[in-house]
Amino acid sequence: RLTPSAPNPRAGRAPRGHVRERAGQTLGHVRDTSLVHRCVSPWGYETIQRWNAQAVDPNRSFNPRGEVVAGRSFNPEAATEESAALLSHLEALGGRDGRFLCHIDLHETTDTDESEFRPAKAARDGVAFEPGTIPDGFYLVADVTNPRLEWHAAIVDAVRRVTHIAPADPDGTIIGEPVLQEGVIGIPSPRSLGLCAGVTDAPYATTTEVYPDSPKADADICNRAQVAAITSALDFLLAERRAGGGAGGAAAKAEL
Repeated sequence: RLTPSAPNPRAGRAPRGHVRERAGQTLGHVRDTSLVHRCVSPWGYETIQRWNAQAVDPNRSFNPRGEVVAGRSFNPEAATEESAALLSHLEALGGRDGRFLCHIDLHETTDTDESEFRPAKAARDGVAFEPGTIPDGFYLVADVTNPRLEWHAAIVDAVRRVTHIAPADPDGTIIGEPVLQEGVIGIPSPRSLGLCAGVTDAPYATTTEVYPDSPKADADICNRAQVAAITSALDFLLAERRAGGGAGGAAAKAEL
């Protein structure tokens, strides 16, 4: 799933040119077996908002019947038009499970997450707003029930050639979640939380995060970091397949 990697208006548009540039290289090997969703939340992109016009976060809305745990930073929310459209598209193509090997969910966080979205969300939910911090750098979000640490490490190693990797906070976490290894945090099953990274049952799945408002990054750097994440993730799987490893089998497509 390829979402715009830069919703900040000074940051430009999605990295289509970067993807096309690599189409004859890494992406060329999977071009006929890949599925790209360029923008799952268009209104949020245009208005620099994490949620949609109904004040619901699409990236929490893929499992509206999921369990809500009080105090947890990741909790399912109500279904949205955005999540329904993506799920409907996948079903129209033959279903979302048992078909994909890899799922990469591209995200970014801007300063408005802390200055606008989180205070507004606290007001919506009737709870006190507790200020937090935005990780300065690139990081990945892994499923603790299926962490695939070597794969995630390969992605981080490729991205560090383009931009800096987010350090852990003083308490050893990033956004309050445990750090499994450099640049990788672990959360419960994304499907159980209603996250887009759980929209398929791909055995290799992750969510990327870039921070275009960092003093050490800009729009182009963030776009190139996202492309490096995609290509290194696929390079790893292609290398495993050539070596006769576990990447492949029934689930042989990549969803970006």
